[in-house]
Amino acid sequence: MLKLRSLLFALVCLPVLAFAQQLPTPPALAAKSWLLIDMSSGQELAAQAPDERLEPASLTKLMTAYLSFAALKQGTIKLDQDVLISRKAWKTGGSRMFIEVGSEVKVDDLLKGMIVQSGNDACVALAEAIAGDEENFAQMMNREAQRLGMKGSHFRNSNGLPDPDHYTTARDLAILAGALIRDFPEQYAKYYSMKEFRYNDITQPNRNRLLWIDPTVDGLKTGYTDAAGYCLVSSAKRGPRRLLSVVLGAKSSSVRIQESLKLLNYGFQFYDGVQLYAKNEAVSSLRVWKGKESTVKIGFADDLVIVVPKGFGPKIKTELLSQQPLLAPVTLGQPLATLKVSLDGKPYGDYPVLALEAVPAAGIIGRMADTVRMWFN
Repeated sequence: MLKLRSLLFALVCLPVLAFAQQLPTPPALAAKSWLLIDMSSGQELAAQAPDERLEPASLTKLMTAYLSFAALKQGTIKLDQDVLISRKAWKTGGSRMFIEVGSEVKVDDLLKGMIVQSGNDACVALAEAIAGDEENFAQMMNREAQRLGMKGSHFRNSNGLPDPDHYTTARDLAILAGALIRDFPEQYAKYYSMKEFRYNDITQPNRNRLLWIDPTVDGLKTGYTDAAGYCLVSSAKRGPRRLLSVVLGAKSSSVRIQESLKLLNYGFQFYDGVQLYAKNEAVSSLRVWKGKESTVKIGFADDLVIVVPKGFGPKIKTELLSQQPLLAPVTLGQPLATLKVSLDGKPYGDYPVLALEAVPAAGIIGRMADTVRMWFN
């Protein structure tokens, strides 16, 4: 099913080039690279050099958070677990939550220190708690990046401190942030909208200033080094729609905020999300030959949502194409047809339609009977 989800995402990620002349030009940003994604459909709404390899700085912590949430789910660590702080974690430079060597810190506090305060020391402590040491954790990061389809990324540490072999892309960061929101919604809601965190008698604000400026923004993460510039991955939900923005290489913290908000506003203002079918809703039924059942219901494993230029919803047309004859056995989730979508008479996208139920093969008598029927059809 994971492969089918990936295929659907790839087919949905189609630019609306046929309608570009009817839309305002996407904003030009003061940054090296950027990408705007509609989360419900996976469609790319605006981009500049999204596959250019760049230094991620503290955006690395999105992967550290993803693996930390996975470890919590698997029971490798627990929120109330005390983590003994090593000298390496305590000595880590850059932004810090100011944990002390030899002290014991709750995993919950380390997560807040990493996400809200951007503590490099908290990252190392979590990496050591999960994998034994940071080197092993970096290997886990790279394996997870490969599993998620992050083709332009390589990690050397848990916090994003500079390393020539530590890099990512705007597209990969969008994949990672989208996976974090999708796979760990409760943790995302708990940690990423926190505006400040106090630890060791030191209160530090969240560096994502969009949390104060736009109430629809509920995450994610800032990053900065001299080489990377000022970076921000942000997400906002307005009504049923969620957009994800990645801005890399801005010249100041205020510019990264301004440009990120510009991207989000563009996506919400000039596009509409249209749900064509709900998850597991039957789009149609197909005739099945030589099976225990004579028909199979087909549809989508997730809500099928497409994003179109504002006002174009009524101009959507669909056509269902399937290959016949369809022979049993049919497996649950098997691609059986294609939904071709057009917009204002122009091709817009093709979407695989899946079997919503399994149809086992019939017995020998049933198969022979259908063989005869097929001769007359």
